[in-house]
This record gives sequence, C-alpha cells and structure tokens, in this order.
Amino acid sequence: MNRRKAIKNTAIGFSAFGLGAVSCSAQEKASMKQDLKGLHINHSACRWCYQGIPLEEFADAAKDIGLKSIELLNEDEWDTVISRGLQCGISNGSKLGITKGFNDVENHAQLLKDYEALIPKASDKGIEQIICFSGNRNGMTDEHGLEHCARGLEPVVRLAQKYNIRIVMELLNSKVDHADYQCDHTSWGAALVDKLGLPNFKLLYDIYHMQIMEGDVIATITKYKNYISHYHTGGVPGRNEINDTQELYYPAIMKAIHETGFSGYVAQEFIPTQKDPLDSLKECLIICDV
Repeated sequence: MNRRKAIKNTAIGFSAFGLGAVSCSAQEKASMKQDLKGLHINHSACRWCYQGIPLEEFADAAKDIGLKSIELLNEDEWDTVISRGLQCGISNGSKLGITKGFNDVENHAQLLKDYEALIPKASDKGIEQIICFSGNRNGMTDEHGLEHCARGLEPVVRLAQKYNIRIVMELLNSKVDHADYQCDHTSWGAALVDKLGLPNFKLLYDIYHMQIMEGDVIATITKYKNYISHYHTGGVPGRNEINDTQELYYPAIMKAIHETGFSGYVAQEFIPTQKDPLDSLKECLIICDV
C-alpha cells in the first residue's frame, strides 16, 4: 500500500469510527505524559497516518501525548503545528512527489524551482529538514541514477546550506509499496551522500521499508549512522503498529539508534488499526521511548 492509497483508506477508517474529533480528559493527558521518559528519543509522527483527524485537534492531542513534532507537512500546515509549540521534524518537499525525482534530468528544473521557493520559507519557520526522493528507475542503471541525482541535488543542497536546512532523501522499498523506486537500499543512498559530498545532505532511514528490502536493521544503522539524519517506524508486515503483532523488536532498534549518538527525530509512520488511533500512537511511542 503506497502513501496515497493509505491516506485515503485511513481517512475512511477514522470516519467510520467517528473520529472526527479527539478529546482527552485532564487525567488521561497527565497519564500519557507520565508514561513517556523522553530522555533519549525525540518523538515525531507523520501527519498522513492521521488524516481522518483535523490537524488542529491532532496537534493538540499529539502534544498531550508527548510528541515534539508532527511531520511531512505541507507549507500551509506548518503554522498550525508550530503555533502549538511543536516542530515540523521534516517538511514535505516538491509536489512532484516520490516517482518523479532527482534521477531524471528532465525533472531538475522544476525541482530546483520548487525547492528555491520552499527553502527560505521553511527556514523562516525554524524547520531544519526537507524531504526529497530519487524517483523511479524507469530502466535507469544505479550508476546513472547516482550521477543524475548528484547533479540535480547540488544546487538545491548548496542553497539549503545557506539557510541551515538539511535536504534528506528517503529510503523506500521497491518490493511492496513503491515499485521501481531507485533509492531502495542503504548502500545506494550512502553512495549518493558520498558522491554529493555536502554536509547537509543525508538519508531518512525508514525502518519498515528497509526491513523489507534488506533486513539486518541494527547492523545497518550502526554501519551507516553518519549518513542518517532521520528515522521512520512501521510494523512489518503490513505497516501497522510496532507492537508484538509484527516481526521487528523496536526496543532493541531504538536502543541501537540511541547508542549511535543520534539526536534527531524518530517518527511513527504506521497505519493505526485500533478504534482510537491515538491509543495506537501512545502505545508505539512508549515502545520507542528508551
């Protein structure tokens, strides 16, 4: 299930459960905060997983639970979150999306235009990271993909550097969710970071996606720790809660992330299955709170 389909299905599911509004008692809010230590992990959540909840209500509830960030926001959503004392750990980037990325030279002019418009605005709001994508292969070799991505990214990343913003490419699986996506292995993403050679270009290591593509999660994040500036979670298989219904053991993964010296955001990016999605979110935050 890709993000577009998941957003639609999640919104339908929330509506069916009558989750147009979210409210918690003062006692429930206090309990949520007490459960989180918040010592070593900066907790975030991806907005698209909770599209059935109005952003204002989701931001209020997320802050009560103990989140520090709501992310993958569009420009017109930034203020809603920031005004409530939360951060946007990583912003959406170009509207070209996932399939039309930097590996196709025909996209470079539009991508540069989009990021030139977005970067100064994000900087004004204190946003430190903006997402980007390789795009689909469409028959392109990995070598050509690296070359094209580096060429297209260089002016974008250099501009971002002037504004103290990091451009971050997401690692996605091409096996289940994003067929033909090029940046589908950590080693390829790391090679791109090396090829570009600019300090404010890093990787978003999505644990769900990379478990599907290559497994060996803890060894991989330990090896490539200096290439990674952001993490996403998700249960495998199914991209649902990260509890004992799936195959990964997230407490060990979070401990390994902390031990690398990581100080950025870890964002929940699973599709909730519980009647109240905030119950799922709280549960998974506690699992990740090492």
